[in-house]
Amino acid sequence: MTTWTTREVAVKVGITEHTLRWYERIGLLDRIERGADGRRRFGERDIEWILLLVRLRSTGMSVRDMQRYAVLVRSGAGEAERLALLEEHRRVVRAALVAQQECLDLLDNKIRSYRRATRAADEEQ
Repeated sequence: MTTWTTREVAVKVGITEHTLRWYERIGLLDRIERGADGRRRFGERDIEWILLLVRLRSTGMSVRDMQRYAVLVRSGAGEAERLALLEEHRRVVRAALVAQQECLDLLDNKIRSYRRATRAADEEQ
C-alpha cells in the first residue's frame, strides 16, 4: 500500500503541513497511521477525505460544520443529518455564486465602458 508523508500530502492537496496537523488535532481527520519512525503516513482514503475537507472549506463551510460532518461520517449513521448539512451548505454556496456573478457582471460592464472610452480617446488623437 502506498502512503505519503505530511509534506507530500500537503503539497498534493494544496494546504500547509501546519493546516494538515491542525485538521488532525481538531478532529477533522481520523487517526492517521504512523510509520516505524513515528511519522504520519497518509493513505489514499486519507487523501480523498482531506480533499473533500479542502473543498468544503474553500466553499466557505465553517470549521464547526466540517467537524460535525466528520463526526457523522465516522459514526456511520446520521445520513439524514449529513444530507441536511450538505444541502444547507449547497444553498449558501449557490447564493454566493449568484452574488459573485453579479459582481462579475458589474466588472464586465465597467471594463466595456472603459474600453469604449479609451478607444474613443485613441481615435480623437
